[in-house]
Amino acid sequence: MASKRSSGGRFFSSIKSSLSNIAKIPISKSVNSIDEIEVISPDGDRVDATVEATKGKWIPDERESLWKLAKKYIGGDIISLNYTPISYMEPATNVSRMAELMEYSHLLDQADICEDPYMRMVYASSWALSVYFALSRPTKPFNPIVGETFEMVNHDGITYIGEQVSHHPPIDAAHAENEHFIHDITSNLRTKLLGNSLDIYPSTRTRITLKRDGVVLDANPPHIRANNLIFGRLWVSLSGELTLTNMTTGDYVVFKFQPPGWFGGSRGQVDGYVYNAAKEPKILMTGKWTKSLSYQPCDKEGKPLAETELKEVWKVADLPEKDKFQFTYFTHKLNSLDTAPRKMLASDSRLRSDRCALEKGDLSKVSREKSSIEARQRNEQKRREANADKFLPKWFDLSDEVKATPWGDVRAYKYNGKYDEHRAAIDTSTDKDVDIQPTEFNPWQYSDTKIESRK
Repeated sequence: MASKRSSGGRFFSSIKSSLSNIAKIPISKSVNSIDEIEVISPDGDRVDATVEATKGKWIPDERESLWKLAKKYIGGDIISLNYTPISYMEPATNVSRMAELMEYSHLLDQADICEDPYMRMVYASSWALSVYFALSRPTKPFNPIVGETFEMVNHDGITYIGEQVSHHPPIDAAHAENEHFIHDITSNLRTKLLGNSLDIYPSTRTRITLKRDGVVLDANPPHIRANNLIFGRLWVSLSGELTLTNMTTGDYVVFKFQPPGWFGGSRGQVDGYVYNAAKEPKILMTGKWTKSLSYQPCDKEGKPLAETELKEVWKVADLPEKDKFQFTYFTHKLNSLDTAPRKMLASDSRLRSDRCALEKGDLSKVSREKSSIEARQRNEQKRREANADKFLPKWFDLSDEVKATPWGDVRAYKYNGKYDEHRAAIDTSTDKDVDIQPTEFNPWQYSDTKIESRK
């Protein structure tokens, strides 16, 4: 439920009254205009609208400080800002978080072995939708260091490598492969701070190749919004469309995300169809991206066929109870060494000292370690500029392919195959030292880069 700039302003007056009387925030000092605040209840309950802004993790003094800070950046892209309250953060980075796309990778396995071309799209599009449950956590991962990596093994036979390939703009690339599929992604997220909410524009290039028939799929993600950053309970919503196109046959899927209603009935609701190349609906799909998805054959009008019924194709796996970071079991597995290969790269996100400190709850150490890592990155950048050096990723090469998205073009990075060679050399080695995991985070281009002391 969104607070809107309606005539009379009685709705906003009620919010202002609640903020002043219950939270005791000096609104006149912290907000230029009450209309600047958009508070959206995740429950869709109109009765609770007037007090929604007082809920959430922030105490009144923190809300006041955060609002003063946020006002400076309204309308801007804040993804690269160094300052983020620790309470907003989770012990992961954008590079490691991208690996969460593989949690329900079995759906891609099913798509590969499926002989029915439309059911193939049901499985593949269900995977494309499934990734948003984990990626919608309302917490911010650490910004990766250029050259930072993440590796994954021991999950559905997948070999996975991700790398931060650019710092300005921040771009991540990843490659995943098993016996059924190849997944390649280049992600260049853009953001726009709206005050109490943040719009996220996922300018990405995603390609899936199903190995049995060589089918190539292309995905276009929806718009994402983080609601109630400061006032109210923080939550994430999706809007617009998610599309998945079979570039080999012309078949495609369109999911439409329904906006949350007053009473929450449509929160998370998504509906879509599998279409053939002639734009005729073949299978309807419906559910909630926060819970499950089902499908049913349909006629050319999009109506369910007689004597058919909805069948569930995907649902959210069991979740840890009262998890501090709202992680799934799979996310915890990624953060551990259970999914790390032998002798993982020293540039792996798991080794970041600030991430480890946050995971252990050592909050005083988080900021100190984060500042130290970022200072070293700045010094490396200065040195590259002084030497006219250009950072070059190890595992991906910049290609000539440019993907057009609703939020701008993104130039694709192509996996260069060198990681396979690197991993094969380690996996076939009999050297006992190969089993020893590195302990110090080291994505650095210059090993002798010094960090300026902070006074």
